[in-house]
Amino acid sequence: MATGVASGIASAAALAARVDHLVIAAHSLAQGLAWCQAVLGVEPGPGGEHVLMGTHNRLLALKDGAHPVAYLEIIAINPQAPAPDRRRWFDLDDPTLQAALREAPRLVHFVAQCDDAARACAAWSAQGIERGPLLRASRQTADGLLEWQITVREDGQRLYHGALPTLIQWGETHPSASLPDRGLRLRALQATHPQAQELRAACQAIGLSPLTVDEGRPNLIAVLQTPRGAVRLESGGI
Repeated sequence: MATGVASGIASAAALAARVDHLVIAAHSLAQGLAWCQAVLGVEPGPGGEHVLMGTHNRLLALKDGAHPVAYLEIIAINPQAPAPDRRRWFDLDDPTLQAALREAPRLVHFVAQCDDAARACAAWSAQGIERGPLLRASRQTADGLLEWQITVREDGQRLYHGALPTLIQWGETHPSASLPDRGLRLRALQATHPQAQELRAACQAIGLSPLTVDEGRPNLIAVLQTPRGAVRLESGGI
């Protein structure tokens, strides 16, 4: 009996998800780049195109001791790319979200990195949470091909107003390895939600930390240290 309990504890402990990147959605990539310079005071690093989803992005390193691989992604629908035969990730096809993005880019979501994303998905399924199947994706970069597996629901929904992370499992190369340090750091990540207890349980099931979850109106909040000082980003429950 004791051996079985110890084995179960060890198995659960092996799931240690961590913050991979914050998702800043924009109505257009040009709008997102202008927002980045105005709000964060920095020029984004390189990004690329996602053929699978008809989107494109630019990236900024956030990594520090607490978040060794973290980065910020500015993402938008690519008007030059063919429309995918499915809903895009991160709710980018949602009319309400796009209406909000016409006003200004905003933090809408975050992605958590797992060494075994399939097992993390199974842990959530056991709680009645269907994060979506793991899709294989890739994009070319100046340093070679980036490859990953990522959870994307058929309806493209983020769930919990964006506070439940998408899961990602990277191949041999992580994009943050080639990003220049522009002086950005992730100092805090927190969420408020009416279903805070369920959201906390979901984070605990995959060993995700540090994400503070409190009861309240839906909101995802990130505090960044930037060349312009501390900047607080909020989703506003969109």
